[in-house]
Amino acid sequence: MFPELNNLLNTTPDRAEQGKLTLLCDAKTDGSFLVHHFLSFYLKANCKVCFVALIQSFSHYNIVGQKLGVSLTTARERGQLVFLEGLKSSVELFFRAQEETHPLQFLREANTGNLQPLYEFVQEALKPVDGEETAWKYPVLLVDDLSVLLSLGMGAVAVLDFVQYCRATVCWELKGNMVALVHDSGDAEDEENDLLLNGLSHQSHLILRAEGLATGFCRDVHGQLRILWRRPLQPTAQQDRSLTYQYKIQDKNVSFFARGMSPAIL
Repeated sequence: MFPELNNLLNTTPDRAEQGKLTLLCDAKTDGSFLVHHFLSFYLKANCKVCFVALIQSFSHYNIVGQKLGVSLTTARERGQLVFLEGLKSSVELFFRAQEETHPLQFLREANTGNLQPLYEFVQEALKPVDGEETAWKYPVLLVDDLSVLLSLGMGAVAVLDFVQYCRATVCWELKGNMVALVHDSGDAEDEENDLLLNGLSHQSHLILRAEGLATGFCRDVHGQLRILWRRPLQPTAQQDRSLTYQYKIQDKNVSFFARGMSPAIL
């Protein structure tokens, strides 16, 4: 968990808000450090986490998590973390019986337009369990990343429907939170990606957008982070508030500073 980012967002694990959708976006850079932050943040906050990981393996997230002070292995064993490893599951899918349902069932269907099995996986993972030994604070759905579903043939409308169903269950019914990463390809002709990004932006309460530097690679400044607090139910954008910081990723931390105020420059 990155303390400086918590300070920028003015939040701590013991007083995190509920019922919110946070959109993580990266453009011309790797925004995965934001995923690792929220994963460790909610595990430390004693939340029940369903992590739909479509990019990296469990071991990858676990290694990074250990640097941030959490053990995904321990969290999974005690029932706090439900982990869907997309890379591994996609291979296992083709060796299962045709009748058996699978969260990534759409991969073996000719018409890839139905994410209901994936939603049902999330619903089952986060539903309250009677007599559960540990009382978790509230449920959290984390997805890394939704853009992969577009690459696998899903349409933006189907992905937005999936998000809407998840929000209805996790944020509204269970009073939990949802965090999802989406790539901004920067391609004006990629209409599906633009539709997904714009649709999620209008639903989100918080948008964290990691961007590469316009000047290119810099050893001491890795990119800039735009933070936008939104109120989706407001009729105007007058209630929105935004800040922009530059950052440098270190081994166990991320340093943030105002644009042009990097310690290396000063």
